[in-house]
This record gives sequence, C-alpha cells and structure tokens, in this order.
Amino acid sequence: MNYLSLNNYLKDTFGCKVYKLSIDGGFTCPNRDGTIDNRGCIFCSGYGSGDFAASRSLSISEQIEEAKKKVSAKIKDGKYIAYFQAFTNTYAPINELREKYTEAITNEDVVAISIGTRPDCLSDEIINLLDELNKIKPVWIELGLQTIHEASAEFIRRGYKLSVYDEAIKKLKSKNIYVVTHVILGLPGESEEMMLDTVKYVCEHKTDGIKLQLLHIIKGTDLAYKYEHRGDYAPSDVMSTYECMTLDEYAALIYKCVNIIPDTVAIHRLTGDGHKKTLIAPLWSGDKKRVLNTINKILSN
Repeated sequence: MNYLSLNNYLKDTFGCKVYKLSIDGGFTCPNRDGTIDNRGCIFCSGYGSGDFAASRSLSISEQIEEAKKKVSAKIKDGKYIAYFQAFTNTYAPINELREKYTEAITNEDVVAISIGTRPDCLSDEIINLLDELNKIKPVWIELGLQTIHEASAEFIRRGYKLSVYDEAIKKLKSKNIYVVTHVILGLPGESEEMMLDTVKYVCEHKTDGIKLQLLHIIKGTDLAYKYEHRGDYAPSDVMSTYECMTLDEYAALIYKCVNIIPDTVAIHRLTGDGHKKTLIAPLWSGDKKRVLNTINKILSN
C-alpha cells in the first residue's frame, strides 16, 4: 500500500536525511498546573510525553548538541528538526517562547522546529509569533487531539472540546503553518469504527500530517491505576472489561487507517514506543522492530 511516509516527506522537502531531536523547553501544562486540572491527561507520564528529551536544566542549544550526539551513529551529513516535545510547548509568556524558539530555529543544523501543544493554548499573539518564525524556517505545530469523541475526551481528561481543535486548525492554516495531529488508537470504550472516524475527521479538516499512536499504559499514570484495578469497576465502566489490542489486531487497524488517509497527508508515525522500564501494557509494543515488521508486512500486501 502506497502512502506518504514521514521519511519520504522529509527527503522531498529538505533534500537530505532529517532527524528529530527531542527538546524539553521547561514548560508545564494547563492540565497540570490547576488551570484546567492538576492531574494531567489520564495516560500522560510524569515527563509529559517527553520521556526521551534531554534535561531541561540545559539550554536549548545545549540540548540540541546533546541530542545530536545520541543520533550521530544514525545520521551522516543530515539535518535536524528541533522538537519541543515535553508538556505544552506554547504555554508560557510570549517573550519566553520567542527566546526559546529563536534559539532553536537559528541553529545552523536545524531546518525546522516542531512544537507539541494543545489547541487551547494557541492565542492570536502566539500564532502571530509562529507566523514570524515560519518565515525564517518551517514551523510545525503538533496538536494532541487523540480522539473526536467527547465521551473519550472526557475520560482521558483532555480538557477541551472538539470545536477548539477545529478553530486552532483554521487559524494555523490561515498562516500556512504545517500541522500534525496526534491520534491515539485503543482508547477504552472506542470501537474500531470510532477510531477510524477520528482518522477520517482529522484528514477532512486539513491536517498536513498525522501521528497514529498506540495507547500505552505507563507506570505511575492514572490510566495504569485504572488498568490494574479494572476488576473493581462496575460493568458499565469502560475499564471493567478493557483489554489492550494484540499486535495482529493493531496491525490490521493500521492497515485500515492508512487506507483512508489521503496521500497528501504525511503519516509521521504508525505506532509508538514508551520507555520499556515503565511500560505496563501492551508488552508487545516494547519490541519496536517486531511491531514495525508486522505493520510493514501487512501494508505490503
């Protein structure tokens, strides 16, 4: 099955091998500091999805150099995307954002910056800043949507309505800013049809890229507690009978997702791997090579 992979998109866009470097900008999240909630999303680790980022005690430039060393064996004569990954990376005063983004985007080896954030943390002032930077080098905004279904959004404590995502997409696209939307597959209570509906919706609403992420159950999260105590919940609770997908089930679902994603939308991720030391389930997801081989095999049929 033919699709626009991230690697092909990067080669077509930048003409060389490009590797993403995970950066921790030192930010927090309105879902953690009490503005919306203080518990975070139900699946979010203590690192705010930045488990593989460099230490936030280092400057942005120092983190870029540290990250480059880690991937030096994988990339020769290539370039980099500075990926602000941990927590909500537009959730700070505008002057702080400008300083940190500028430090990253002016690095001579960085061809673009990618900023992970929430749709409800994109004020007009911030979007104007992104527009300025986008005229220097490409700026990507990665939006953590996860699902279009409000019951699921409430369960995971996302903290905003779908209409907020819709508005953010419109504003970002009006500035020609590249948007990547994150979707989680395997949320409790969601059928295959519901998951495919989320993928269809995202593509129809003009995202430029999509990340398909398997739900991981990570130690220390509220989801882990619910998973380990699911036998205690009433039959009406979505966790009471929840079981993670098998690898074969996940690969079959990915095949269906890829089949409905237009070839104009770059697929940035077909799965994901949490830190093995904190992964509770599904354990098969810790073997990334096996997972990708299984997915690639079914996609090649």
